[in-house]
Amino acid sequence: MSYPTIFTTPGVRQFAEEVDAERQRQLAKFGDQHHPDGTGYEGSQGHADFWRKRCQDAFADEEGTWGHVLLEEVFEAMAETDPARLRAELIQVAAVCAAWIADLDSRTESPR
Repeated sequence: MSYPTIFTTPGVRQFAEEVDAERQRQLAKFGDQHHPDGTGYEGSQGHADFWRKRCQDAFADEEGTWGHVLLEEVFEAMAETDPARLRAELIQVAAVCAAWIADLDSRTESPR
């Protein structure tokens, strides 16, 4: 499927198209779903703090990975209870996924 070019960051258009295709598969399989967020559970802020520090420490030790970055962002989202801030955190999770995928694709001749 082809969409007008609206993305300026390399790789984001392909990422968005692949995410859109996956969402179409999910909708076909499960329909439109509505679930509780499941965020803000007891201890979630502690998990977020742990992963934020773990990520900072890993990069300070020059051992940081995409996994550290993603888990920091995921656990920050899991600690959030305000819908607008949760949405912003989930956008950050998606952006980290896009960056990680772009990095993976840059390492291979034929992505996917």
